[in-house]
Amino acid sequence: MLKAKREAKSEFANWLKATSGLVIDPTSIFDAHVKRIHEYKRQLLNVLRIAVLYNRIRENPNAEMTPRTFFFAGKAAPAYRLAKLIIKLINNLAGAIDGDPLVRGRLKVVFLPEYCVSMAEHLIPASDVSNQISTAGYEASGTSNMKFMMNGALTIGTRDGATIEMAEEAGEENFFLFGLTAQQVVDTRPWYSPRWHYENEPETRAALDLIFSDYLSRNELGAFTPLYDTLLTNGDNYMHLADLGSYLEADGRLLELYAHPHEWARKAILNIASSGKFSSDRTIKQYAEEIWKVAPCPVP
Repeated sequence: MLKAKREAKSEFANWLKATSGLVIDPTSIFDAHVKRIHEYKRQLLNVLRIAVLYNRIRENPNAEMTPRTFFFAGKAAPAYRLAKLIIKLINNLAGAIDGDPLVRGRLKVVFLPEYCVSMAEHLIPASDVSNQISTAGYEASGTSNMKFMMNGALTIGTRDGATIEMAEEAGEENFFLFGLTAQQVVDTRPWYSPRWHYENEPETRAALDLIFSDYLSRNELGAFTPLYDTLLTNGDNYMHLADLGSYLEADGRLLELYAHPHEWARKAILNIASSGKFSSDRTIKQYAEEIWKVAPCPVP
C-alpha cells in the first residue's frame, strides 16, 4: 500500500511538471479538495485552515511540521462571482506562501485549472487526504469522495452526503470526522454568531485578519471584502467559523496518524476494502431491480 501510494505520488508530480511546469514535493502529504466551487462545499473553510497553519509557522518558524501540499480543483458557475473570488483567494494564498522563505517547502497550495477526468486519473490515486467538508445537511450525495476512498485516501470531513454511508461501511474510527451534524446546524442557526468566533478564538481571528488586512491582496486593496461580508456581516450562512475549530482538531489527529505510516496504511486499506458497496456495478444492479424494474436479457 505505502509503495503503491509513493509511486502514484511520484507519477502525479512528474505528470504535473510535464503538463504545467508546476513543481511539487512527492514526499509531502497530498491533501486534495476536489469539488464544484460553492459556498456550501466550503473551499473557504479549507483556506482558513491553511491560513491558520501558515500563521503558526510565521509565529514559530522552528516548529516541526510535516510538509504538505494542498490541492484544490473544480469549476465555478460563470455568473457565481463569490465562487470566482474564492478561486482568486486560493491562488493569492498560494503566491504568498511560495514567496515566503519561512514557509516555502513546508506548505504549498495549488489550484489545478481545467479539472477533468484525465487529471483525476492522476490526482485521485496520488492523494493521501480527501476533503469532504460541506456544511452538514447540504450535500445531496457526492461521488468523488467514493473515488478517493477506493484509491486509498483517508477522508477528513463532515457527516454529510455519501460520507455518512462511507463511514458506516469502514467505521468512523477510520475517518477524520468533525463539525456540526445536520440537526445541530438547524438547531444552532437561530442564535449562531460568527463574530463570537472572531472575538473569542485567537487563531480564527488571526486567519481572518490575514485575509482581510490585504496581506494577500496588496495590489488590489479591498479585493476580499465580499468574503468579509459573507462571513462576518451577513451571518456566515454555511457555518464556516462554527466548524473551523473542529476542523483544525481533526487536522491535528490526521497529522498524528500520518506520523505512523503503517497505521495510516492499515486504515487506508480498510477504507479500500469497505468501498465495494459504492461500485457502479452494484449501483446499477440496485437501480435496475428497485427503480427501473428491469431484468437482464435472457441468454439465447
